[in-house]
Amino acid sequence: MTVLFLTGFLSGCAGPSLDDYRDRGPELIPERFFQGELSARGVVKDFAGEVIRTFDADIEARWDEDGVGTLDEEFRFDDGEVETRTWTLTPGEDGYHADAGDVVEPGTLRWQGNAIHMNYVLQVSYGDGTLDVRMDDWMYLITPDTLINQTTMSKWGVDVGEVLLVITKK
Repeated sequence: MTVLFLTGFLSGCAGPSLDDYRDRGPELIPERFFQGELSARGVVKDFAGEVIRTFDADIEARWDEDGVGTLDEEFRFDDGEVETRTWTLTPGEDGYHADAGDVVEPGTLRWQGNAIHMNYVLQVSYGDGTLDVRMDDWMYLITPDTLINQTTMSKWGVDVGEVLLVITKK
């Protein structure tokens, strides 16, 4: 009986799969959405769900003749901090290999239907140093020009925060 309960409980805790979004639209194709100028606005929440920062961002996205994507991002936070990141998306067998300068464990960007999923480790500023945080990134295309991004941040398997943002084409 205990085994059945634990099996049901653990399977109930399993997160979504990209297969869950296979038939949902509008269809999200990274090369189409992440093209040209985009803008973003969002919040950063702490482990208790309290909003601790807000931000806006500009993203310049482009693809070369080999199918490699570049996303240049500039984030401006409400406390005055400005953060830049350049993502390189290199085509692979199972999606795009996604890497950036402050990414210590690159991820693979995969997609189906209207969703993208990516999991990676990001080095973030913390106090006088840095901290490596696992980022579990889900993006959902709502309209051809609007994407919602939800990222759960964790350290040692414990959720420590969340980032919610809306990205729109300019």
